[in-house]
Amino acid sequence: MNRNIVIRIDLEGRGYDVVVGEDELDRVGEWIRTNTNLRGRYALITDTNVGRLYSERVSKSLEKSGFQGVKFEVPAGEGSKCLEMVGRCVDRMIESELDRTSFVVALGGGVVGDLAGFVAAVFYRGIPYVQIPTSVVAQVDSSVGGKTGVNSVLGKNLIGVFHQPSLVVADPKVLLTLADREYYEGFAEIVKHAILRAPDMLKKIKPSSREGLTELIAENIRIKAIIVQEDEKELSGKRALLNFGHTVGHAIEQAAGYGEWLHGEAVSMGMMVALRISRKVAGLSKEEELKIKSLLDILKLPTSLAKAPSTDKLMNAMRKDKKFKGGKVRFVLVRKIGDPYLSDEVTEKLVAETIEELRAI
Repeated sequence: MNRNIVIRIDLEGRGYDVVVGEDELDRVGEWIRTNTNLRGRYALITDTNVGRLYSERVSKSLEKSGFQGVKFEVPAGEGSKCLEMVGRCVDRMIESELDRTSFVVALGGGVVGDLAGFVAAVFYRGIPYVQIPTSVVAQVDSSVGGKTGVNSVLGKNLIGVFHQPSLVVADPKVLLTLADREYYEGFAEIVKHAILRAPDMLKKIKPSSREGLTELIAENIRIKAIIVQEDEKELSGKRALLNFGHTVGHAIEQAAGYGEWLHGEAVSMGMMVALRISRKVAGLSKEEELKIKSLLDILKLPTSLAKAPSTDKLMNAMRKDKKFKGGKVRFVLVRKIGDPYLSDEVTEKLVAETIEELRAI
């Protein structure tokens, strides 16, 4: 049997396990049966791409462990991350006679995880859910930590709640079926974690091979777990550090139209902006900025804003971001790799100037 790694997210009264290992997709039902208190019927929420590949395997595993349920497929893509789709899922769950003893299984990438988690949070005022992430972004980041929600037409992730899962099962073998673009974009979150907490992890990023990713994924989850345990609901500012690269990244996604830029692609550019601003105000060395740029280039992630929406559009999108207040934004900067901090001294003018600099590259 392949080795698996189990990481405990230790939250008072709401802790849960994250299981990372190859072929664990076939043991989802067993993990739910033995590692949670879930016993009711389930709603499996997936998308049209992931569903055709993996929903039958997951359903068989659930049935083998004695669980009965229904499956809903939503259209693949960021467009499904909206309130209208939440309503459709909730209506179908009611029509299928699911109740407060039921639970949701989220099978998919970040869009499905965020959507299904939010559906679970609002259905009958809240039922449990299980995350089965199938993208790099979801496995190393979005499936852990309890942030659920959907997009507004005015901004990304502006509608949502904190709702922790009961279990996360991440199978690295599902990443083999990702197209190159979807595979590489997920490494933006891995680079982010390395910049924030684990500089040595930068040496372990080897995108040329999709084999042997279990430990790298687990290391990222451990980093996310520590931060979530320290500041579950972003009250102290520690969890806000995970927004490194996301302030401008979310603006790019929204201004370009959801789906034009993949999340990791936008975060890559957001990190470039944050690194350049860090050089200007936080003392980050040019050498470290170029080190990260070179790695992002190797990962086939964008490092120039030449094809991004206009600076005016990006700034307008940023002003609607929940991190933006009074003409200033709570911007995550780094003094050096491994030494981040939350700054409220970054002005609109500085962000706009930096975007223009990176547009000219």
